[in-house]
Amino acid sequence: MKVAIDIRRVRDFGVGTYTRNLVATLAHLDRETAYTLVGTGDDWSHLERLPENFSFLEAEPGHELRLAWELRREKAQLCHTPYLAAPWILPCPHVLTVHDTAEFLDLSGDGGTLADLIHFQRTRLALRRARRILSVSQSTGRDLQRLFGVPRDKIEVIYNALDPRLAHTPPPADQERTLSRYDVNSPYLLYAGNVKPHKNLPRLIEAFALVKDELRAHPRYADLKLLIIGDELSQHPQLRRTVIQSRTQQDVRFLGFVDATTLCVFYARAAAFVFPSLHEGFGLPPLEAMAHGTPVVSSNVSALPEVLGEAALYVNPENVFDISRGIRQLLLDDKLRQYLAEQGRAQVKKFSWEKSVARVLAVYGEAANRRRAA
Repeated sequence: MKVAIDIRRVRDFGVGTYTRNLVATLAHLDRETAYTLVGTGDDWSHLERLPENFSFLEAEPGHELRLAWELRREKAQLCHTPYLAAPWILPCPHVLTVHDTAEFLDLSGDGGTLADLIHFQRTRLALRRARRILSVSQSTGRDLQRLFGVPRDKIEVIYNALDPRLAHTPPPADQERTLSRYDVNSPYLLYAGNVKPHKNLPRLIEAFALVKDELRAHPRYADLKLLIIGDELSQHPQLRRTVIQSRTQQDVRFLGFVDATTLCVFYARAAAFVFPSLHEGFGLPPLEAMAHGTPVVSSNVSALPEVLGEAALYVNPENVFDISRGIRQLLLDDKLRQYLAEQGRAQVKKFSWEKSVARVLAVYGEAANRRRAA
């Protein structure tokens, strides 16, 4: 079998993690299939060294027709786009991976701008044309059925797993050096992820301000901070306003993007990881925190309860007071902290790239060989 995989978003935050681990695990499990990775030279450089059954096809931006011709010449039997996109021209059956539907939750085909509606309809067409759709959770699969009318039997739910680079806790001496470099010397809450509106960071900051006020005389948490990893504050004026209005300028820090080793340190040393997202297709950051024994406060919506199970303390993400209640409870209840830390480490072990990619391979075989339904 010959399979083409689009790696043009391998440098992205979430899709990139998925793509890197998909390719690396395919290289480990499958030496028989011929894989063609579609991207640019820089995309290729972000992948590990691959065996001989992997080749690279340069994809020039805006030249989709030429790319389709090249794939036909390569005799590709299947194309896999590991993100939700709308390719118009493909010479073979197509598999899509859908990570979430957050951008479409306010669009049911009859709302938003003209550009929004065109994007919605193009996406629906892409889903209709796909031979199979890989959904990273049952929750996302239900969203696809509800929003786009995708038939249930077309969807294969295959969970993500932890990036191995984020699974190892650095030794204590390295942790101390990292925290010193960032001038972090007091207890902190941690958020890591992108800074999109559905991540609900304004409510997180407001909830943190309430917790700070309630614990201002606490012997352990009087100097509590909130660290946000994922973007710079200067790029998000609405968050700057929230920080100013909540009077937490001295206590909320935006650290931007950090490398994997540094992120592991911040996960390991956090008093708690807080993830009050309004919508998640899967939710890797809480699992990453759990891998380091850090207790998690999570919102109780979309895929998060499905993925995190009994290993998190859940809150209503639309209620600032409930978010602050959960944070305060987790900080002050040492037995709960220990219980969630133990449950978290066990929960992480339920997800494996080897098991997930083995199922992806099975879908490849089905999609490439079965007759397309009318």
